[in-house]
Amino acid sequence: MAKSEGQKLKILYILQMLEEYTDEAHPMTTAEIISRLDAEGIACERKTVYSDIARLVDFGYDIITVSNRSGGGYYLASREFELAELKLLVDVVQSSRFITPKKSRELIKKLEKMAGKHDAGKLQRQVYVVGRIKTENESIYYNVDNIHRAIQEDRQLAFTYLEWNLKKKLVPRGEGRIVSPWALIWREENYYLAAVDARDGVLKHYRVDKMGSVEVLKEKREGLDKFAKLELTDYTNQTFGMFSGAEETVTLCFPNRLVGVVLDRFGREADIRPTGEESFLARVKVAVSGQFFGWLAGIGPEAEITAPERTKEQYKEWLAKILERY
Repeated sequence: MAKSEGQKLKILYILQMLEEYTDEAHPMTTAEIISRLDAEGIACERKTVYSDIARLVDFGYDIITVSNRSGGGYYLASREFELAELKLLVDVVQSSRFITPKKSRELIKKLEKMAGKHDAGKLQRQVYVVGRIKTENESIYYNVDNIHRAIQEDRQLAFTYLEWNLKKKLVPRGEGRIVSPWALIWREENYYLAAVDARDGVLKHYRVDKMGSVEVLKEKREGLDKFAKLELTDYTNQTFGMFSGAEETVTLCFPNRLVGVVLDRFGREADIRPTGEESFLARVKVAVSGQFFGWLAGIGPEAEITAPERTKEQYKEWLAKILERY
């Protein structure tokens, strides 16, 4: 490195050292800074180190000077993220289903750099989630970015929808699709795109990790009138596993001890009313589907559909078909 170039970059090297190698327990002495600069081919004197540190402090960096018998030193006291915040972010990345194992490792490596050398090891955490299956679609990382861009720029999207085959490969299902994207929904550990399909003008949702070859088009979005009528919180609460079905207002009866299960599923705004000392009724909107019946069956005989009668009959037929298999 040319001498003049080294001098121009010196203050940046000092900042990098403080970010990577220092904290309250590990200050860096002036001699260590000079030694590391020398290894980069940059000559430096003590007084210029003092001057560069002062400039960084004036610029806003929280650099603390430590004075003691061993010579003291400097350390960067404040960072963009505190260690506890970085640990939280690492936990989210590791446990997130839609981020592939490869992308998870890459993101955690970047977070480690923000922690500094001495704390990076503390971010090597293991969050175990029972039954965790990471997505295999490596492009989801960029698909989400393209979807956000299309929404922000009021553009349509083109993509192919994917499905698994018996060789455990994701392959295109049918022809490519063109949609007007309106919202990204995070539900049950998956990303879903709420969009108006260009062919039939119907609002649908798509699993983002099942979308391939996502492309932002020049054409303007359509279907604002359909999306404007949608209340996303209600939509996601009433849709089980994000499977569509005929929307119905149903009344369900539960024992009092299951009120938490109902509120977790339908939200605190759910209409619940006591029917006595031991039970309550919940009146909620749901998308009547096999997934809704499966959720209800999972609770067991303590959960009962009391109205409407047609939904009760559908549930009985659904259960009967399962029993026929055995």
